[in-house]
Amino acid sequence: MGELIGYMLLISHIYCSAQLIFNITKSVEFTVCNTTVTIPCFVNNMEAKNISELYVKWKFKGKDIFIFDGAQHISKPSEAFPSSKISPSELLHGIASLKMDKRDAVIGNYTCEVTELSREGETIIELKRRFVSWFSPNENILIVIFPILAILLFWGQFGILTLKYKSSYTKEKTIFLLVAGLMLTIIVIVGAILFIPGEYSTKNACGLGLIVIPTAILILLQYCVFMMALGMSSFTIAILILQVLGHVLSVVGLSLCVSECTPVHGPLLISGLGIIALAELLGLVYMKCVGKSALLLLAKNFTYIIWEMLLIDSYSLETEK
Repeated sequence: MGELIGYMLLISHIYCSAQLIFNITKSVEFTVCNTTVTIPCFVNNMEAKNISELYVKWKFKGKDIFIFDGAQHISKPSEAFPSSKISPSELLHGIASLKMDKRDAVIGNYTCEVTELSREGETIIELKRRFVSWFSPNENILIVIFPILAILLFWGQFGILTLKYKSSYTKEKTIFLLVAGLMLTIIVIVGAILFIPGEYSTKNACGLGLIVIPTAILILLQYCVFMMALGMSSFTIAILILQVLGHVLSVVGLSLCVSECTPVHGPLLISGLGIIALAELLGLVYMKCVGKSALLLLAKNFTYIIWEMLLIDSYSLETEK
């Protein structure tokens, strides 16, 4: 019985020594932000002392996609995976990982086969693609809402201008504000459609640009509204300066975010857009409050004039008597 157990252990040892043991990796992921993709393949019991003793083959769906022949010092990628490669210098350390450009990466199961003289082995790794949103959900919402809110507040200013300050402007100026406001609204809506939350792409970047850059038009429109309705004062100048500051911050944030697949300057961009919306809100409130004050002052003056006329009439009547 003891001899049988010893014989089985000997056979097991011989079998194990004839097999390459791999560090098992079930799957690996890549995202749109990756420029290269690495599929790991690690051999734990590599004993080769010379690269010529090794032969590596990578397969995808049963077809060879990369072959390395250490005896002939040949690396041969397939036409379907032209950028695939391994690092020969790392093979002696048991590292046979396959690297390729992201454009060549195809999701699915890859097989790594390694042969070391009379020993061989293989392992299967699944390559997956993971979806990564360019901005977080909250950032996506704020980036779209703030410019749209600013435009709605402008239209509120335009409504106050047309209803309360009809004598302060010409028809041509009204048409200019109307056309410019409509153009801005259309551009931002198109930008919001292109910016539909998703992965980093040229389309999303263009949409973000159409949302942020045209907000400069709001500065011009608010200036025109102030000049047509109220004229310039220290408060209106402060509002315009605040709006310019918001636009500068949003443009700087835009330039930093567009150059990154995973933006870290989203709060800077959003704060700029928020300041623009705040400036529009202050402009609307100021126009409404100043308009009411002006009407009250006019009513008081009118009442005062009526009282003066009545007093004069009563005095003249008493004199005649």
